[in-house]
Amino acid sequence: MSKPLSSVPPQTTPIDLPSPALVVLIGAPSAGKSTFAARHFAPDEVVSGDLEALLHAAHDRLKRGLLTVVDATLVRPHDRRPLLELARAHDLPAVAVVLDLSRSVLEARNSARPGPAVDPDTILHQHAELRRTLGGLPHEGFRRVWVLRSEAEVDAAQVTRVPLRVDRRDLTGPFDVIGDVHGCLPELRDLLGALDYGLDGDHVTPPAGHTAVFLGDLVDRGPDSAGVLRLVMGMVSAGTALCVPGNHEEKLARALSGRAVKPMHGLDATLAQLDAAGRDFQTQVQAFITSLPPHLVLDGGRLVVAHAGLPERFQGRTSGRVRSFALYGDVDGTRDEYGLPVRGDWATAYTGAALVVYGHTPHVAPRRVGNTVNIDTGCAFGGQLSALRYPGRQIVSVPAHVQYTVPARPLAVP
Repeated sequence: MSKPLSSVPPQTTPIDLPSPALVVLIGAPSAGKSTFAARHFAPDEVVSGDLEALLHAAHDRLKRGLLTVVDATLVRPHDRRPLLELARAHDLPAVAVVLDLSRSVLEARNSARPGPAVDPDTILHQHAELRRTLGGLPHEGFRRVWVLRSEAEVDAAQVTRVPLRVDRRDLTGPFDVIGDVHGCLPELRDLLGALDYGLDGDHVTPPAGHTAVFLGDLVDRGPDSAGVLRLVMGMVSAGTALCVPGNHEEKLARALSGRAVKPMHGLDATLAQLDAAGRDFQTQVQAFITSLPPHLVLDGGRLVVAHAGLPERFQGRTSGRVRSFALYGDVDGTRDEYGLPVRGDWATAYTGAALVVYGHTPHVAPRRVGNTVNIDTGCAFGGQLSALRYPGRQIVSVPAHVQYTVPARPLAVP
């Protein structure tokens, strides 16, 4: 669903820009785009000029994951389209700041220019074109749009840079990264105990300074998905854990929203448990899943966690393509002889500096390939529940109490 345009009163004009992102300044001639850019951004963050040079400069910055500000007129959708395509190609959001000043202000400023004035007909035409297309900016693909409608609003603008949800480089650990739980509450409690977390019912106390990080697939297959959700949600709420979603949470959220899904692979039991827990708990679970970032970049960029892993080009970025890879891995729609999705082995080609810890594909033991570790050790299938302690990279595992379900294909051997 497209986000509504944002308009704010003159006394406070907050603009909370996602960073990194492509920021497009839009306005007719004499709207003050260059002045606004100089006031709020460093010179090397702003690109301008003819379209070819502008796109080249923006491509270079977005490729490096840098905030990029475009200073150009761009009052027509046709002119904006290449920039939106560029942002999508680099898996970063595009946002717009529109200086929608009145025609009289534009004409007065144009007359007062120290150099040659712009043809008044050009101002008239571009001002009209901006007004005609302004309401469609969210539909074009801009993630957020701020509209400044007066000189007072422009002067009162306060630009704040907000890291993308996936960017938690500020958190340095130590972390205890926990693999796919799949409803195995008894084993999760065993593992937390082995990691020196104190447990009192659903209240969990971590070792001093430690934070648990759950890799998703909390639900389905095991005996108590509702109990796992209750415990993990409590830890996240208390600030003692972080969590990214798995493909099973994605499917559960769709089911809870009323969409048609096939209740397979243990989802039927999870839904029955949530139904018994009541509507309030179902609402909390749905809100929790929706709130989760699709992956996390931690410890200054030295650690990346994602349910199915993440190649370097997607780390710290946000798009449907990045989210899909983080949830489902490198899939192309084909299926193997067991009827399961064929997953490309992205880890064998990974050469990134960040350690990537993931799960999704169960193995009989943790799988280390280069600077990656898969810690899904098939607990619900009678294997183990495993965690990686960071930064030391030690593996801690506990055995499954029983085999709760039979795997559709044998667990992979690292």
